[in-house]
Amino acid sequence: MAGQQQNFISTLKNELAEHGYVADSSLAATLLLAQGLERPVLLEGEAGVGKTDVAKALAKARGTRLIRLQCYEGLDAHSTLYEWNYQRQLLAIKLLEHDERSASEKEKNIFSEAYLLKRPLLEAITAEPAAVLLIDEIDRADEAFEAYLLELLSDYQVSIPELGTIRAHSRPLVILTSNGTRELSDALRRRCLYHYVDYPDFAKELLIVQARVPAAPIALARQVVEFVQALRGLDLRKKPGIAETLDWISALLQLNISALDDNGMESIMSSLSALVKTHEDRARLTVPVVQKMVAAC
Repeated sequence: MAGQQQNFISTLKNELAEHGYVADSSLAATLLLAQGLERPVLLEGEAGVGKTDVAKALAKARGTRLIRLQCYEGLDAHSTLYEWNYQRQLLAIKLLEHDERSASEKEKNIFSEAYLLKRPLLEAITAEPAAVLLIDEIDRADEAFEAYLLELLSDYQVSIPELGTIRAHSRPLVILTSNGTRELSDALRRRCLYHYVDYPDFAKELLIVQARVPAAPIALARQVVEFVQALRGLDLRKKPGIAETLDWISALLQLNISALDDNGMESIMSSLSALVKTHEDRARLTVPVVQKMVAAC
């Protein structure tokens, strides 16, 4: 039985890799458990470590839709569920002026699913086949929305006054991400399976670069990953994530740089805009500092 589970984990890792995401066994096991137990997954970690990409790759690997809800401060439950298409309803009311049916029958026609605009949560509940629902940066939403979300994910149903209760026929696979800007409630954490997504080690990040930027020479890829790994060891305000690594090597290729060395230092310094994203951090990377780091790669 244990061997069979390991095969399932290896299969999922391979499927995710085919779509550009290099997952470790722990993450793959968590995703498989989430599917089997029908539980949401909470992915926590620094910005830029690839949490959102987990959901994207998983949807592609499963051959299903990715439905994304981007959270922000002030997000309310109603805007994530549905709204009525008022313009179409007004047009329909105009067309029904000479209809001989009763007012109640006309109202049933107006408040039907044909005039319903589904927002991400309702869209995910009603999707067939089951979709992957990405609730991105849940820590940016307030506690009231978090409490509502907890109730929704417990029942996978929603009540619409004009239509009644709509229940999920196929439960979506739910991925929540958090950058840790706000402490999440214990209730939400208990409801979810948990996985912390850390910065990758050298070997894993090199595999990611090779998978996502296959045109990059292996020697350059190794240098870039070594440079970024060393950069994360500095006391920076914003450490570069995987997204920045990929942006930087793409920028280097755009500038026709095939190796990190002194010959291309001017272009390398220019390319740092793709890697370092704050004024303070950029000021620290003077030419002598970069030359020293390049020499160590």
